[in-house]
Amino acid sequence: MLDRLAEVEKRYQQLESLLTDPQLRGKQREYTKVAKERAELEEIVSRYREWKKIEQEIQENRELLNEKDDAIRELAKEEMAALRARKEDLENRLKVLILPKDPNDSKNVILEIRAGTGGEEAALFAADLFRMYSRYAESQGWRVEAMSSNPTGLGGFKEIIALIEGRGVYSRLKFEGGVHRVQRVPATEGSGRIHTSAVTVAVLPEADEVEIEIDPKELRIDVFRSSGPGGQSVNTTDSAVRVTHIPTGLVVSCQDEKSQHKNRAKALKILRARLLERKQEEQRSEIAATRKLMVGSGDRSERIRTYNFPQGRMTDHRINFTLYKLDRIMEGELGELLDALLTHYQAEALRAAG
Repeated sequence: MLDRLAEVEKRYQQLESLLTDPQLRGKQREYTKVAKERAELEEIVSRYREWKKIEQEIQENRELLNEKDDAIRELAKEEMAALRARKEDLENRLKVLILPKDPNDSKNVILEIRAGTGGEEAALFAADLFRMYSRYAESQGWRVEAMSSNPTGLGGFKEIIALIEGRGVYSRLKFEGGVHRVQRVPATEGSGRIHTSAVTVAVLPEADEVEIEIDPKELRIDVFRSSGPGGQSVNTTDSAVRVTHIPTGLVVSCQDEKSQHKNRAKALKILRARLLERKQEEQRSEIAATRKLMVGSGDRSERIRTYNFPQGRMTDHRINFTLYKLDRIMEGELGELLDALLTHYQAEALRAAG
């Protein structure tokens, strides 16, 4: 580990030198790339330098233990205990920090929420989940933009797709993909019976144009008139856009904007994210054949979480983690849950790394 940390520090120093190079300042894209890499290494280098300083202090205290003065030896012993505890904490943190980074962690997210089994109640819960994630995003200073939606008459969503932009969005939300189950008495239920419904969530890293190049010849673009819930027309012009990627058969429709151009741009952004996910899923499948652990695979067929409203309980089944503050979770207080998921998967990765 120490050899790896020394390499990281050396690279950090190289990047710092590059950032002071006047020639690089004139190349905005390259400068941004270097600055981003330096920022990603900053915490590792800072902790490593602190570790080296503590290691030096431990050595100095070790020498003081040979002093003849009893008071000096006693002070050195006390300080040694505190220094060793801090050193152990730093080593544990550094082990996590030098784990291989998910290349998508710094990316924005395309969040897709779809009503599953449960009819109108599932659609209402899809709207509740979108509100929950939007509130959490707001608390993090992130920006949420609805890209496409299919609302129902009662205020739910059969489907809603949104772009969430901000620092480290994917790193925080990447474990949210899967089937979310809700148990509650629907507003439409007169007899007070508890219903069970399901909503699927997909968290896709936003793809850069450089990562996923789409040949315009491989696209079929259809325009049609937008319609609201219940077939109600919301537009008198053909502004809605349906994009079909012919090689894969992927289809994306957008009709939320009044401008055909804006709907087309949003549809292509969603399509690019889905193509990136497909490409990465193929890579993950190849790796999984030779490796047991696959952190954050986001298997959508898996029921990951249950929201039990009568008991005020949320349970994440992957890590057997339960919180009895469902009302606050639905208001966007996701920090404790997301921290628990991240800690669990980091521990799994550390075990796999040996």
